[in-house]
Amino acid sequence: MHGKLLPLAGLYLVQGLPYGLQSGLLPVLLRARGLSLTRVGLAKVLYAPWLFKLVWAPLVDTWGSLRTWLTLSTAALGLACGLLAALPPAEAGQAGLPSTVAGLLLLLNLAAAVQDVALDTLAMQLLAPSELGPGNTVQVVAYKLGAVLAGGGLLALVPPISWALLFQLLAATYWLVAALAWVAPALQQLPPPQHSELPGHALHLWQDLLAVPGTLWTVGFVLTYKLGEQGAGSLFPLLLLDCGISTSELGLWNGVGAVVCSIAGSSLGGVLLAKHWQPLHLLRSVFRFCLGGLACQTALLFPLVAPAAPLGTRTVLRGAALLSLCLQHFLGGLVTTTTFTLMMHCSQLAPSALQATHYSLLATLELLGKLLVGSLAGALADSLGPHLCFCFFLVVSATPVLYLGLAPSILA
Repeated sequence: MHGKLLPLAGLYLVQGLPYGLQSGLLPVLLRARGLSLTRVGLAKVLYAPWLFKLVWAPLVDTWGSLRTWLTLSTAALGLACGLLAALPPAEAGQAGLPSTVAGLLLLLNLAAAVQDVALDTLAMQLLAPSELGPGNTVQVVAYKLGAVLAGGGLLALVPPISWALLFQLLAATYWLVAALAWVAPALQQLPPPQHSELPGHALHLWQDLLAVPGTLWTVGFVLTYKLGEQGAGSLFPLLLLDCGISTSELGLWNGVGAVVCSIAGSSLGGVLLAKHWQPLHLLRSVFRFCLGGLACQTALLFPLVAPAAPLGTRTVLRGAALLSLCLQHFLGGLVTTTTFTLMMHCSQLAPSALQATHYSLLATLELLGKLLVGSLAGALADSLGPHLCFCFFLVVSATPVLYLGLAPSILA
């Protein structure tokens, strides 16, 4: 099994770099430059290519080889980073990202989304059903390691290194990984894709996908399971920034520290799944802790933003708030690993020629749920205020706890 997990770990690691760059680095830099929470949240529109993975997922299923798809998409990531290295992050006096930089970040997401489809297809072909727990643990942990390297880690290094050097290093990394993917023995030994007629396939695609047992319930779950967590998680670090925490300190706690906790949670999820815990049973238990953690975070917010709090009290509250970030990321990592295992189990119930497209459907909807609330969270906070906004997220977080009671037995 180690021969399967090592190439998956390397590829998922570099796939997490664009996400960390845009979720951990850019929002803090934009907020530090005075952008409103609404404008910072709307920058998540750059993730749009991830919502259209179903457009090219059937092509990955039926045309070319996974080796070619992975190599070309990874090399394209390197090209986008090389071009970003040649452009300044902002013109003098400009409040937001230049259009050329935003366009290249959009292309970066496009290449990463294509790579994601090919990589998930590779995982489903390599992993046996009994290997899904460890395999998804490697997927989530490696992806988050890439995210923390490009997010919190780079946020702490931004003053010493320039924008150009940052993207030159990323470009060199992607091109090295593309070369390694091309010569990797595990990719050279993969079976060729099963070619089929695209017109007929496209005509009945949705019907075939939704007919897979457990799909309708899983679609509803992945759309809603992280609404509250994602909304609170995208806002809370920015509110801490407003409370006086420095970008370097926030990068350390919300980037490195929180993701280390998330990786620990993901690893614990993999261990529990490997010990034959059922994903649905594990999710029911963990979501109760998530709900309690978000309630504590919401309660902390009230005194934290109060301007009249004594200095000693504010220091204690800030420390508790930073620790709450780590706790929520730990629980979120456990939930993510378990959910992705459940998604891959559902996709393996589909015919082999549909598995990549089926998993892309679930992964796209999982991202859509997180992206919608992440994009609108800033606007909600600006219009409702942070207190009422977090109370709303707390109520929304109760939805998956109730929804798990409706899970079909075939997914147990």
